[in-house]
Amino acid sequence: MVALESPLDTSLADALAEPRLVRESGLDARVAAIVEPVLVDLGYRLVRVRVSGRDGLTLQIMAERPDGEMTVDDCETVSHAVSPALDVEDPIAQGYHLEVSSPGIDRPLVRRSDFARWSGHEAKVELNVGLDGRRRFRGPLGEVGEEVIEIEIDTDDGARKVALPLDDVLEAHLVLTDALIDAALGRTSAKR
Repeated sequence: MVALESPLDTSLADALAEPRLVRESGLDARVAAIVEPVLVDLGYRLVRVRVSGRDGLTLQIMAERPDGEMTVDDCETVSHAVSPALDVEDPIAQGYHLEVSSPGIDRPLVRRSDFARWSGHEAKVELNVGLDGRRRFRGPLGEVGEEVIEIEIDTDDGARKVALPLDDVLEAHLVLTDALIDAALGRTSAKR
């Protein structure tokens, strides 16, 4: 368990406790329920779990430290920690390849803080329920409120801002652009 010793550590605990808005279903959700407590105990946050038919069967666990970083050593640490938990619970009935990775530059956005951190950058957002007849939106992220995220979309009448309900976000991820690469590498500010 992550021990708390100072106000800075309290913010670490808050970051680890921030809920994911975008969650898995089915087998992915079962695996997430097994590995997320292990990750939190180590000081990592779960980003996503995905079981796919790639290379026979692959279990991908995407994780990060609260500051958004994830090194190869971190991936190795996570892999060694979650493997025994998965062996005990045995949620997958057949053999699989375990892949632990960072979210990457064009990362999934799964927490309110993800949307806020990458405000100004282009994202694709898909909703569970349509809004004004559409479920998919693409454009620069704007302000993040308690219940909505703002995204600027192009329309026939020009650009307009749309408020998307956070509770309805099915999937969201950043779009790989030069501005995103520069920001991820620390070369420019988030807005261009």
